[in-house]
This record gives sequence, C-alpha cells and structure tokens, in this order.
Amino acid sequence: MNKIRKGDQVIVLTGRDKGKRGTVTQRVDDERIVVEGVNVVKKHVKPNPMKGTTGGVVEKTLSIHQSNVAIYNPATAKADRVGVKLLADGKKVRVYKSSGDEIKA
Repeated sequence: MNKIRKGDQVIVLTGRDKGKRGTVTQRVDDERIVVEGVNVVKKHVKPNPMKGTTGGVVEKTLSIHQSNVAIYNPATAKADRVGVKLLADGKKVRVYKSSGDEIKA
C-alpha cells in the first residue's frame, strides 16, 4: 500500500522547495512522485515543425522522491506521517500518526 497517493496534499521537507505545499499529480514509479508547483525547471526545447512545436524555454515539473515529502494534515495545519490501520472488516486504511484520524481519499 502506497502511503502517498495521487491527489494527496503534501509538504516538501528537503531541497530547494522546502516548505512548499502542493498536490500529488502523478506517481512516476514506486518511489517518485510529481507534485504540482514543486521541482519546476526550465528546459530548452528545439522547434520541431513535424510535430508543430515551437522552440524556446519551457517550464517543466520534474519528479521528486517520496521520502522528501510528508502528507499535510489540515486539522493541525502541519506535516504528518502516515500509518496503516486494519479495520474490523479486514480493510486497510491510512491514518495520521499524530491523531489516528483516517485520511480521506
């Protein structure tokens, strides 16, 4: 079970974007995620008339390792860790470690 999923609000813990908050837009693989507005770089692109793209400098959002982010807890307005709790019917749910409240997905 992935502790951080697409659509979660996260806070960046390390790196040049430390302290920024954003939404997870995609999971690249098991370890890397793309967060909206985080790790944005400028990339120089050549024009390609076959595809109809113009050249220039474009901004692109790159992936970040999931260990460098923590889920945002709106109740405390802080970063929090994620735990897994087993319900009575056998389902696993994600919970905030600080309060034990279930994470709404």
